[in-house]
Amino acid sequence: MFDKILIANRGEIALRVVCACKELGIRTVAVYSEADRHSLHVRFADEAICIGPAKSSRSYLDIPSVISAAEITNVQAIHPGYGFLSENADFAEVCADSGIKFIGPKPNVIRTMGLKQCARQAMKEAGIPVLPGSDGVLSGPDEALELARQIGYPVMLKAAAGGGGRGMRVVTSPDDLPVLFTQAQQEAAASFSCPDMYLEKFIESPRHIEFQVLADERGDVRILGERECTIQRRHQKLIEEAPSPSVSQELREDISTRLTKAMADVDYTNAGTVEFLMDEHGNLYFIEVNARVQVEHPVTEFVTGVDVVKAQILIAAGVPLSSILREPVVIRGHAIECRINAEHPKTFAPSPGRITGLNLPGGVGIRVDTAAYTGSVIPPYYDSLLAKLVACGRDRNEAIARMNRALDMFVVEGIYTSIPLHQRIMADEDFIAGRFDTHFVNRFMTSGRS
Repeated sequence: MFDKILIANRGEIALRVVCACKELGIRTVAVYSEADRHSLHVRFADEAICIGPAKSSRSYLDIPSVISAAEITNVQAIHPGYGFLSENADFAEVCADSGIKFIGPKPNVIRTMGLKQCARQAMKEAGIPVLPGSDGVLSGPDEALELARQIGYPVMLKAAAGGGGRGMRVVTSPDDLPVLFTQAQQEAAASFSCPDMYLEKFIESPRHIEFQVLADERGDVRILGERECTIQRRHQKLIEEAPSPSVSQELREDISTRLTKAMADVDYTNAGTVEFLMDEHGNLYFIEVNARVQVEHPVTEFVTGVDVVKAQILIAAGVPLSSILREPVVIRGHAIECRINAEHPKTFAPSPGRITGLNLPGGVGIRVDTAAYTGSVIPPYYDSLLAKLVACGRDRNEAIARMNRALDMFVVEGIYTSIPLHQRIMADEDFIAGRFDTHFVNRFMTSGRS
C-alpha cells in the first residue's frame, strides 16, 4: 500500500480523494494555485505545496510543477481526479519515468481511448454497438460528404481528440458540410492541438447512458451498472442518476457482459466510464471512453455500496478486484445527483465571489460533496461546480422526494447558484415520469416552465 499520495487537482474532487486516503491510512499532499490557498483540500491534506498562479496552465496543468511537488514530498503515487491532467497520457508517462504510480489507466490506453476514432474501432472489434460512421480520421470534407451520403443525414462531425462539445457540428444538408467541417476542424485545432475529425450518424433525440468500469492489473474487469446522464446543457451534465430508468435488466446484463470483454481486450486498468447514446428504440451505441473517475461517481457508490475512489487507489497499489469487491455487485435503490454550479439559474452566467452564508442539507439518504464553506471564495478561473448534491431512496420516487427536501434546505448566500433550476426540474412532470432526452433543458428553458 502507498504511504503518501499527491492529489493533482482542486475543489471537491481533491477533498474527496483526501477523504478516501484518510480511510485507507494514507498521507496526502495537496497542490494548489495561489487562488486556492485557503481551500479545504489544502487545509485537510497532511501537506500542501503551492505550484503556481491562478491560471491553470501555470499551476494545475503544469506537469513539471506537479512532478516537482511529488518528488519534493516523496510520494509514491499521484491521483489526478477528473479534468486537468487526468486523461493526459504524457503526464502518465512522466509519472512512470519518475518512479511515481499514476492512479489511472496505462499511458498507451489513455492515448488510445482519447483518440475517439481509435476507441470506436476497439469497441467495434469487441462487439460493442457503434453508430454508423467513419472508421478512422477523415481526409477532408470530400470524404465526409461521400460518407454522409451513404449513411444519410443528419450526421455529426466530431473532433477525434475532443470533448465537452468542442469541435462538434451537426450537419443536416450536404450544402452545409464543407463550411461546418472547416469550423469544427479549426475549433478542434485550437482546443486540442489536433485538427483530426471523424463523422458518425447523428441521433436527433437521444438519451445519454454511461457504464461504470473497474479493472485491476490482473485482467479482472467488473461493471458497476449504468448511469443516466441525459439532463445536460451544451454537452455539460446537470443531473445524473443510477440506475437509468430507460435501461432494462436484460439490456444492462447484455452491455455489461460485452463491456467486460471489451475493456479486458484493450488492457484497461483502474476506473473508467464507457458512454453511449440511446435512440428512440432503446438501442445503445458507443460514443467514447472517459479514462478517469467521473464527476457523477457518487450515484454509483450509493446504489452499489462500492467506494470508487478507494477502489482506484487499491487497484493502483496492486490489490486484486476479488479482494476489493468480495461479493457480486448488486444494484439497490435509486440515486440522483444534482450538480450545484456557481452560475445564474436562468442565464447560466458564471457567478464567482465570496460565499457569505451556507447551509448544507443532510438527513437520511443525502450526501453533499463540496469544498465550499462560509467565507470561501469561488474564483473565476475554474469550472463553476460548487457542490454535488446526491439523494438516494428505495426507488426513484423516494430519491426525487429526498432531493426536493435537500434542495429546499440547501442555502448559498453571496453568489448565484443553479439550485432554483434544479428545484424546477425536480417538479417537472416529464422529468418525474422519466420522459426526457438530451434536448430536455433547452425545451424546459424556452417553454416557460423554468
